[in-house]
Amino acid sequence: MPDIVYSLEMIGIIAFAISGMMVARSKNMDPVGVFTIGFITALGGGTLRDLMMDNHPLYWIKHEEQPILILAMAVVFSYWKHTERIRPSWIVFPDAIGLGIFSILGAQLALDLGHSWFIASLLGVMTGTFGGALRDTLCNDVPFIFRKDQIYASISFAGCWLYFLCQWGLESETLSLTIGLLFIVIVRMAAVRFDIRLQRDPT
Repeated sequence: MPDIVYSLEMIGIIAFAISGMMVARSKNMDPVGVFTIGFITALGGGTLRDLMMDNHPLYWIKHEEQPILILAMAVVFSYWKHTERIRPSWIVFPDAIGLGIFSILGAQLALDLGHSWFIASLLGVMTGTFGGALRDTLCNDVPFIFRKDQIYASISFAGCWLYFLCQWGLESETLSLTIGLLFIVIVRMAAVRFDIRLQRDPT
């Protein structure tokens, strides 16, 4: 299980870093900006989670290969000319993957540290959404989490609770993690595709 979790963490970091670098490139940022936005998007949520739980050293400090990977990705994004063809709308898929992975893994870590389901779900949402919120704020966009035309944090919250219930009922950590993660990714993608939202403007 630890190997699976670590692999998912790396996939989540790559996915969120890509989403951050896509936005940075669309804003014509230089390589430092591309790295900074990618780094904050990928590791911002986990950093806040660790600080709030007093979990030291911070995860990315203990695993320095993660910021090194983001730096390498930033170099590619900055100097490989094909990245200029990336459309802003393509951010949705890697962002959904990052949201799913970090929401569930954040909640799992909180449970492992002895927190209740409710607190763990809030920390899971924080882990999954805070990096993207920082990305959008620094890039002068309204964060997904605050937009009326997006379902974002509520999907993360529901996915965390589905994970808890599956963990309790199925007694299989791997299967529960997979179900919770896929739920968040699929529902997030469906919400964007079919314009599903919690509140619609009056007509």
